[in-house]
Amino acid sequence: MWFSVTPAPHTDSQATPLAYLEKLNPEQRQAVEHGVRQKDCAPAGPLLVIAGAGSGKTNTLAHRVAHLIVNGADPRRILLMTFSRRAAAEMTRRVERICALAMGANAGVMTDALTWAGTFHGIGARILRDYAEQIGLDPSFTIHDREDSADLLNLARHELGFSKSESRFPTKGTCLAIYSRAVNAELPLDDVLRAAFPWCAGWRAQLRDLFAAYVEAKQAQNVLDYDDLLLYWAQTVSEPALAEDIGGRFDHVLVDEYQDTNRLQSSILFALKPDGRGLTVVGDDAQSIYSFRAATVRNILDFPNAFSPAAGIITLDRNYRSTQPILAAANGVIELASERFTKNLWTERQSAERPQLVAVGDEADQARYIVERVLESRKIGVDLKQQAVLFRASHHSGPLELELTRRNIPFVKFGGLKFLDSAHVKDMLAMLRFAQNPRDRVAGFRLMQLMPGVGPSAAQRVLDLMADRSDPISALSDIPAPPRSGKDWAGFVATLKHLRSGEAGWAAEMECARRWYEPQLERIHEDATTRLADLLQLEQIASGYPSRERFLTELTLDPPDATSDQAGAPLLDEDYLILSTIHSAKGQEWKSVFVLNAIDGCIPSDLGAGTTAEIEEERRLLYVAMTRAKDSLHIVVPQRFFTHGQHAQGDRHVYASRTRFIPAILLAHFECVTWPLATPEAGEQHCARQVRVDVGARMRGMWR
Repeated sequence: MWFSVTPAPHTDSQATPLAYLEKLNPEQRQAVEHGVRQKDCAPAGPLLVIAGAGSGKTNTLAHRVAHLIVNGADPRRILLMTFSRRAAAEMTRRVERICALAMGANAGVMTDALTWAGTFHGIGARILRDYAEQIGLDPSFTIHDREDSADLLNLARHELGFSKSESRFPTKGTCLAIYSRAVNAELPLDDVLRAAFPWCAGWRAQLRDLFAAYVEAKQAQNVLDYDDLLLYWAQTVSEPALAEDIGGRFDHVLVDEYQDTNRLQSSILFALKPDGRGLTVVGDDAQSIYSFRAATVRNILDFPNAFSPAAGIITLDRNYRSTQPILAAANGVIELASERFTKNLWTERQSAERPQLVAVGDEADQARYIVERVLESRKIGVDLKQQAVLFRASHHSGPLELELTRRNIPFVKFGGLKFLDSAHVKDMLAMLRFAQNPRDRVAGFRLMQLMPGVGPSAAQRVLDLMADRSDPISALSDIPAPPRSGKDWAGFVATLKHLRSGEAGWAAEMECARRWYEPQLERIHEDATTRLADLLQLEQIASGYPSRERFLTELTLDPPDATSDQAGAPLLDEDYLILSTIHSAKGQEWKSVFVLNAIDGCIPSDLGAGTTAEIEEERRLLYVAMTRAKDSLHIVVPQRFFTHGQHAQGDRHVYASRTRFIPAILLAHFECVTWPLATPEAGEQHCARQVRVDVGARMRGMWR
């Protein structure tokens, strides 16, 4: 359902009516103007924007938000949800720039009021604090990251005696993954175990008891995990009166990357806008690749039927990134999908260069081929940073990393540590979280054991005594110090009470916590100076937040990279090659892209080929990898693939088949080459390799 818009009348303040829309293509403009009448922004029917790879999705969504504001929508009543806080911030900046073209000096006032822009989890945390009293939640709750959640689950597991079972009980990480999948996919535990964790099915009853104990522990300690932010929100809006009240706060709800939502997120949206009025979702079913996070492609595929016949569908199929030959090959791959929205990407970027389908001998040849091509491109002016090597699984890049290191070519492999994964930052955050919520046992347990002489038993004893008091922090002064803690204990208690009181103000609390922690940092870590840089960075980040509560919430939900993780070889050169899993590469683009191991068993992964749905997601992964390339695409097919897990001198291998996603009918889209190219010398070497000599028999014959 496409709508056209009548241009606004000429005014002095707007020299060219709707000038800010002039650079949009016709489909983008239809998506921006859908249901928006000049100076009348009453919520229109639901809209689904199918935005192909490289089609200007972010720009289109930002223009739609700006167009709503320009035409009278109250920015305080616009809810914009993205999948990272950085994406939300970038979207907001774009909206401000677009509004400035149409509104001049007034734009800043309007876009500053666009305060409901963020991630599903971040918005959920705000909603839950606003409605905490009505849903029986203490608004001072703290939020556990995945590692802390796993630790709390492990504590419950230990208390139930499951860690002492005769047969091995699932690890804490596996238990948390099962719990998270059941919650986010809105599936019964039995279904989750059957589909994704069949080896754990024998522990069904124990897992149910464990998850019940885990939920009780979280509630007793006033903590929520990532999944709770969505689960509590969904449970809140399952009450019709609350759903109407929360949904009524927003005239317009816009969701980016809708193909990556899970069933819980879809339930929230449908509860907020049951008739779909004012709801806009943007995404691409062909790029749905996160089922391991419980995301489901069904959300976007079923959206039109959920709001039939009111739903409008607009397709953005003009690609601004890749050349036409690359798009033709990518279109061919995705056209073979069993179910999809019809969409064939096209572009005005013509080229005579087809994508290359490169057959190589094995992984070592694959690495050498890539290095040679990368260096050739660099000689003609393509920086290493403008080239990327993509792979299905992180361990696939091992031989390539070895070759790059041997040839002294700097590289960065995406998927490094985050702030919350580094021990020293977790220590600092534990101090702040314990001051915020002294019933958070995971934070307290970690914090107390930083001090010399305080072990797990002593920390547990103190936490047990605190749990019985109405004011746990004040109780610390009355609780006897652990016997071997020395003078450190008194300083710890004094610092904690000072932070809890809030007397110093948030701006000074970070420095106070850091000064207490620095002696522990120097004692525990040899690279204390490097780690201190992270803590100073943490202080700088904290200064941008109005309160400790807001800082802890947003940092937990969207942590930045840790500087100590990057202090290595990649930064010894200003230019470096990009290595990345396909999942991490989504949303990125490079001039030249190499796809490793395009063989069955890798793409699709032998672990992801059990069902039709899994096969289709693997197909979408290859499509995502191909559509990252702007000018040059190389898909590499090793003929022999060495098995992993063998010793360094091992020679176990399998003969590989080209990925089933590039069948013979698609080969016309590629330039099929074999590397290394055949030469007389290579032919002689090949013949030599065919010779078989029983040297052992000759040796035995020498003595007979």
